[in-house]
Amino acid sequence: MAMSRTFPRTRVTVEPEVLSPRGRRGAKLFDDENLDLLSHVLDDWFRIPGTSIRFGIDGIVGLIPGVGDILGGLASCIIVLAAWFRGVPNITVARMVVNVAIEVAVGTIPFVGDVFDIAWKANRRNYKLLEGSLRATKRNTGPDWVFFGVLGVFMLALTMIPVFAIAKLISMMVLAGMRQH
Repeated sequence: MAMSRTFPRTRVTVEPEVLSPRGRRGAKLFDDENLDLLSHVLDDWFRIPGTSIRFGIDGIVGLIPGVGDILGGLASCIIVLAAWFRGVPNITVARMVVNVAIEVAVGTIPFVGDVFDIAWKANRRNYKLLEGSLRATKRNTGPDWVFFGVLGVFMLALTMIPVFAIAKLISMMVLAGMRQH
């Protein structure tokens, strides 16, 4: 119940200000309609005439050397942040972060990265993850765990390539040294 207070000499009535809850401020910015529009603008807003190839602002900004992919990655973080605010499971949010990281990392490679950026469409992927997570009555994070498992095996394999190469080099050097004696 709001209480007002009147000051007798000035005849001014002061009423307390009622602030909206902290979590609701800007809630319209993170609704499905706006996030879907943002993902389309970033990833597939334009179409090359006569083809089915679509690209967005993210693909155009990515052409700017040095800062383009970073700016695109920052814009992509809006969808990830919205997912976190809306209660998407942490493993799904982590998968969304990896999608953006892959897009930014590969996007830094001149020309090849720009083509990859247009094909990867991390924002559309992330919006689909957000939408699927919020629509599911039971939160199924199994596919996200499988994704991270495959990513872990891939990273382990990448790590092992130099180890095996060095082992092969050492064995060749040892065998060459044994042949000389």
